[in-house]
Amino acid sequence: MSRLAPRLLLLALAALPPALGAAGPVRADDDGERGARRALERGEIRPLDAVLAAARAAVPGDVVALDLKRDDGRWLYKLRILSPDGRRRDVKIDASSLKVLDVDDDD
Repeated sequence: MSRLAPRLLLLALAALPPALGAAGPVRADDDGERGARRALERGEIRPLDAVLAAARAAVPGDVVALDLKRDDGRWLYKLRILSPDGRRRDVKIDASSLKVLDVDDDD
């Protein structure tokens, strides 16, 4: 099982009901996170488990960082994956189609 980066873990906890996720209510920190939640609810972006599966299919390894951004009118996921051979790779995925757009070595 992969280790989750702290930001990824916070996103997962934010999806839990307050009684399960934290002592107090969990709130989005900024408009970007609220926008991402709305995009998911409207079906504009795919759920995180589908994104992780697509990324790992393209580049096997542990996801150590994740970012979701809006770029030129479309949502993009950027993931950093630590491959079994120790290389850090950046993977860019279209959040709607799950198409892998780019894979770069981070050296």
